[in-house]
Parts: sequence; structure tokens; C-alpha cells
Amino acid sequence: MSIELVHIGFGNILAMSRAIAIASPNSAPTKRIIHDGRNNGKVIDMTSGRRTKAVIFTDSGHIVLAALAPETIASRFQTTRPGIIAKPEPSEGANEP
Repeated sequence: MSIELVHIGFGNILAMSRAIAIASPNSAPTKRIIHDGRNNGKVIDMTSGRRTKAVIFTDSGHIVLAALAPETIASRFQTTRPGIIAKPEPSEGANEP
């Protein structure tokens, strides 16, 4: 198994093979998870003092905070592994009158 490393801003690198999800930090449930993670020592702040724009959940239960947008991180990962992030397929009958 190879380790896919992706630059997530300000000299910080993340092993994307350990990431489960990348989310925006704006929703109340995500804010609650970050707060609980801070209390449990599971938050890794990689923002370098900037505003958090992405929250990355890992398979170890850690929560990584990044200053880059989720779309930016996903596109950086996608350029290293084309075709990994599936694009939604058009629904059946979308072209029919």
C-alpha cells in the first residue's frame, strides 16, 4: 500500500490514504465534533493561525483542521490520482424531452 501525501497549505502534508472525509467547518454538527475533539486531544490544527476552511476526518479518529478549502484539497489529491473522486453520473432520462 502506497502512502499518498498531499500538501494542505503552509508546509503541512497529509497522508490522504488515512482520510475518510473532508468537510466544511460551518455546520453546527461539525463545530460540535471539533469542540469534542479538542477536549479529547484528537484535533490536529494545521492552519498556521489562519481561519479553518476544511475539516479532515481520519480513520484513527483524529480531526485535522486546514486553512485550504475542501475543493482545493480534493483537487490536489485528484491531480495525484486521476479518477479517484467520482463525479456524479447524469440521471436516467435527463436528456429525454
